Amino acid sequence: MSKETTVQFKKMALIGIGLIGSSIARAARQKNLVSEIVCSARTHDTRRVALELGIVDHAYERAADAVAGADLIILCTPVGTYGALAKEIQPHLEQGALVTDVGSVKQMVVEAIEPFIPEGVDFVAGHPIAGTEKSGPAAGFAELFEKRWCILTPSKKSTEAGIEKLSDFWRGMGSSVENMDAKHHDLVLAITSHIPHLVAYNIVGTADDLQEVTQSEVIKYSAGGFRDFTRLAASDPTMWRDVFLNNKDAVLEMLGRFSEDLTALQRAIRWGDGDALFQMFSRTRAIRRQIIDAGQETAEADFGRTAHVEDQSD
Repeated sequence: MSKETTVQFKKMALIGIGLIGSSIARAARQKNLVSEIVCSARTHDTRRVALELGIVDHAYERAADAVAGADLIILCTPVGTYGALAKEIQPHLEQGALVTDVGSVKQMVVEAIEPFIPEGVDFVAGHPIAGTEKSGPAAGFAELFEKRWCILTPSKKSTEAGIEKLSDFWRGMGSSVENMDAKHHDLVLAITSHIPHLVAYNIVGTADDLQEVTQSEVIKYSAGGFRDFTRLAASDPTMWRDVFLNNKDAVLEMLGRFSEDLTALQRAIRWGDGDALFQMFSRTRAIRRQIIDAGQETAEADFGRTAHVEDQSD
């Protein structure tokens, strides 16, 4: 049997079963990476949908009930909930279990979870860089992580064996894996993900403030760049609220640099400095080509999007 279809864990507990959690469940089941899949979710409707879709074997209201007997526990809720969840599940973690997460902030996650990881349990923080603007258990799909990156940020509660097991798990779902320092991860994601989302939220919010425009021309002509901003701005508000509150230092540092560059562009436009504008646009156009060449995007019309496969939004 190939490595991709070898069962790696006997029981996987997903704490939260939204887009990322349900996609993990689908991919792990499709690749036969786990024997049993359970989840926890606060609302009855979410648990019902997860069971009806067949993506989990059991669904619980309490995270503590879900982790009992699990050897892989993945936190898939907004990062602001991690500390309380780690405290809740601590007494119920099985010796030899591996705890991880999918949050797009890592330094805060390590600080929130590590105090509740008992001896004999591994903790390796993680971040699959994949997603869409959709949410809920019905939004997931098994192919979400294929040809994407998953960044792991090992810490003092991580063992080499745990890092390798989690790396094999993500590779089994089609991802490439890289280890990174948590603080460095947060700086990188601040500029590649968090600031773009913040800019998108602001632009769409500004358009909404111009009610007379929003009700007509903006919607009618949104096949341009504005359409793509609205995709980012449609992302889960709870998740992104927690991202900005818990990665504020890195976000504010990158936002300061962005503001300085924006001021330079504003000055070039005001003074008619066409050379400065052309140089900037040429440099940024080259970045797009590098992303396509790296396999993180496609040059196809409409970015090659299908009904459910969108650009990364996490």
